Amino acid sequence: MSKPGKRYKAASTGIDRETLYSVEDAVKLVKSGAKAKFDETIEIAMNLGVDPRHADQMVRGVCALPHGSGRKLRVGVFAKGAKAEEAKKAGADVVGAEDLVEQVQKGVIDFDRAIATPDMMPLVGRLGKVLGPRGLMPNPKVGTVTADVGPAVRAAKGGAVEFRVEKAGLIHAGVGKASFTEEALVENIRAFADAVMKAKPSGAKGTFLKKVAVASTMGPGVKIEPANLVGGAG
Repeated sequence: MSKPGKRYKAASTGIDRETLYSVEDAVKLVKSGAKAKFDETIEIAMNLGVDPRHADQMVRGVCALPHGSGRKLRVGVFAKGAKAEEAKKAGADVVGAEDLVEQVQKGVIDFDRAIATPDMMPLVGRLGKVLGPRGLMPNPKVGTVTADVGPAVRAAKGGAVEFRVEKAGLIHAGVGKASFTEEALVENIRAFADAVMKAKPSGAKGTFLKKVAVASTMGPGVKIEPANLVGGAG
């Protein structure tokens, strides 16, 4: 196992790994430790009290971050006719129908988020083995299968973040950049946590939001008191 570098050790100064901080204090610590030569992503990790192997404990959704994610997403849209034109006008980077399906089947995926109109799903459904493992499969539950492609494209380009619980009940997502103000990061983090709480499944028993931490790309994690984050994490 490699030893932590000098930058990581410096970023860890002043952080008590056992303390549960307020959102504001955690953001302050993470921002002060983000000293890389690039604009580091600020990431949140949540440990939820669910077992995603059970269908009634699946947690997924989408959150429109108030200040965006800071990440420039390339959006691909499966649509034809007027809906294809609507997607282009909204700023979609890649738009197509059968031609785009064929392109993806060949392994050429030139987008970070996929949106499809309902009439295209019989074709797009064939791409499950290609798009699914990459988390790119359009899904009506997160608004990426929709007839309202214009608003969906603008939301994706504006910083809407999808989330889906993984094995062991973990959710993680980018909620901004180190260059964001502390206030913007706090608001983004609270909005994301609120979206996850609203997606709490009926099958979840006991404490739902168990552990939360934030970190920059190159920095150490800082633990957050769950109750401080959502005003009650049950």
